[in-house]
Amino acid sequence: VNMSSDSDVRSTEVGKWDVGLTKRVVELLRPIVKVYHRSRVHGLENIPPGRCLLVGNHSGGLITPDFAVFAVDFYEKFGYHRPLYTLAHDSLFHGPAAELLPHLGIVHACPENAAAALAAEAAVMVFPGGDEDVYRPSLTENVIDFAGRTGYVETAAAANAPIVPMVSIGGQETQLYLSRGVWLARVLGLAKLERRLFRTDILPISFGFPFGLSILVPVNMPLPAKIVTEVLEPIDVLAGYGDDFDIAAVDSHVRRVMQAALHRLARK
Repeated sequence: VNMSSDSDVRSTEVGKWDVGLTKRVVELLRPIVKVYHRSRVHGLENIPPGRCLLVGNHSGGLITPDFAVFAVDFYEKFGYHRPLYTLAHDSLFHGPAAELLPHLGIVHACPENAAAALAAEAAVMVFPGGDEDVYRPSLTENVIDFAGRTGYVETAAAANAPIVPMVSIGGQETQLYLSRGVWLARVLGLAKLERRLFRTDILPISFGFPFGLSILVPVNMPLPAKIVTEVLEPIDVLAGYGDDFDIAAVDSHVRRVMQAALHRLARK
């Protein structure tokens, strides 16, 4: 797909949100996250009305439960008149999913989609760490790692939208994550190919049920780990840092707040 047509496709994704389909899918997800993962979402009252950028850590590998866990409680509290958009990695948009996901508010993670969703006064969820965060080793499961990505700060400031940090714990216990496999992708000469096709250069190694050792595939079934998410107080970039804000300083503050909250959840 060339760049111009790809941009045209993405520019229409935000307008595809389907309230009826979203409601049906979320209701199907409810027993999975509430029974299988015993999910809890705290602090939803910290989400302000109107536009906001929800910034979270990302967990659970290819079958990440992050959207399902959060969406079930978000729509229960705010109702289906308020859409939740999620900025997602390119690797999800293959086959039938490419057409289905935008109807659920799950759109390509790109500046155009973020700006369009925020301009529509929506709540927009983003996981800056993306592929590297979702496959972080289990030994560092309670570490906030955005892989140096700070674009979310500029996105929030450009839209004059508050950043609402949120942290989640338990998703990295759905299997044993051993390594992101950056070294393996390079040794096998796959890094450049993966970067071109999927915007990633990792080849994650994990161990789980029922296949045991997995190097990206086969995909193991997530174990029934308990998942708890906590929404923290919003951070207004422009009000707190001024028009000439330092992106690195804001990013550092957001990650510091999130890390403290994640340590607190881990102690519990």
